Amino acid sequence: MPRASRPDIKEWAEQAHRTTVGVADMLGVPTEAYARDPMSLVPALQGWVSRAPLDEFGHPDWLALHEDLLCCLSDFLIQRHGAHWQVERDSATSTGYRYVIEATGADGRTRRLDPAGIVRREIAALPIEITRMLATAELELRLTPQPVEDT
Repeated sequence: MPRASRPDIKEWAEQAHRTTVGVADMLGVPTEAYARDPMSLVPALQGWVSRAPLDEFGHPDWLALHEDLLCCLSDFLIQRHGAHWQVERDSATSTGYRYVIEATGADGRTRRLDPAGIVRREIAALPIEITRMLATAELELRLTPQPVEDT
């Protein structure tokens, strides 16, 4: 990547965390409570999206909701599972890269996921279910032990 277009992953990560803390604050979840347990945001976040007048949303509203959910999902994975942001080359984007979340699963393997994709799938499957969104990300990253299938 040319030097001028190098992504600033530290700034990206800090901004995503600030957005999540801002959403928690807006929803009445104290910063200290969220810092102790990122699950403390889940009930308030679910209540918020459940009450949102989604059928009245315009394009800017959907973009803002997508960004908020992307930040909350990513920060949850970082705070709860020690995940971290990475940069992945992507020729389909105008920048040539995208930000992804990387984590080591319960099986010891490191995997990546695009949190924007998880959020897009969740928004496409209305009603939005925050626990389903978090569980989908945990499952894709194999962050929880997987059941053994009978053979």
